[in-house]
Amino acid sequence: MSIVVQGVTKLYGEQKALDNISFEVKTGEIVGFLGPNGAGKSTMMKIITGFIPASCGLVQVNGINIGTEDPEVRRKIGYLPENNPLYPEMYIREYLGFVASVYKLGRTKKKAIDDIISVTGLIPEQNKKIGSLSKGFRQRVGLAQALIHNPEVLILDEATSGLDPNQIVEIRNLIKEAGREKTVMLSTHIMQEVEAICGRVIIIDKGVIVADEEKSKIYSKLKRTMQVIQVEFDKKPIESDLAGIHNVKTVRCLKDNLWLVEADGEEDIRPLIFSFAVQNKLTVLSLQKHENNLEEVFRHLTSD
Repeated sequence: MSIVVQGVTKLYGEQKALDNISFEVKTGEIVGFLGPNGAGKSTMMKIITGFIPASCGLVQVNGINIGTEDPEVRRKIGYLPENNPLYPEMYIREYLGFVASVYKLGRTKKKAIDDIISVTGLIPEQNKKIGSLSKGFRQRVGLAQALIHNPEVLILDEATSGLDPNQIVEIRNLIKEAGREKTVMLSTHIMQEVEAICGRVIIIDKGVIVADEEKSKIYSKLKRTMQVIQVEFDKKPIESDLAGIHNVKTVRCLKDNLWLVEADGEEDIRPLIFSFAVQNKLTVLSLQKHENNLEEVFRHLTSD
């Protein structure tokens, strides 16, 4: 296993940010690490990369205990933190040269810089100061520093934040390519990112893991317990009455008279929605049963 996490707990005073977390990630896996704000995602990533210690528990990267502070383990990890700290007064090449020196790349330093500038699409901006770059290009510089030493494990916290749609596709492809031979953990709030590139999903909520499955298994598990219906009426229903249909868990107005209805159980609730419309003198203009997507699964597992 490239990453082994066993019984990790993290306390900040009396507040428990992580509560007995355990999971393993194999080489070649791209794992989406998801959770609401404050769930403990960034804390777990900082522990894996050795930036902060766990209060208790064990973390190993390629068989090396992170807690030993063995410098060799740092060379095995590439890390892009959520806030992407950079030196705005430095030029891109100057900064990447600094990072390469930290990792002691020696004679391969210039080639590594050239290669990573090309791979991350920084060639047009390579002679500029970091402080003059757009947010998207600063994000690329952050990815470049995480990849420059060709790490075996890649930890990415909000890797595509601030990128335009074309840049997002390029970075997705870069992460996919890296995942062929590296271990990748990707934290993001963009569910389409996970849908597009991750084969496995770990969802954390309030410091504990609530799901750790291949994507397909998460979907199939919830198909037996949850259904999502999109319905459009000719006029606005009373929300509390719509929510009162048997087995309905939540209702949400998407726009105008278009509603999203989530219900528990296997029984198809579409006939009940039709009956509700008749009883309330509404006309159903459209009615569609959705296949579960990751956003709906995430909301189902992390909502109170």
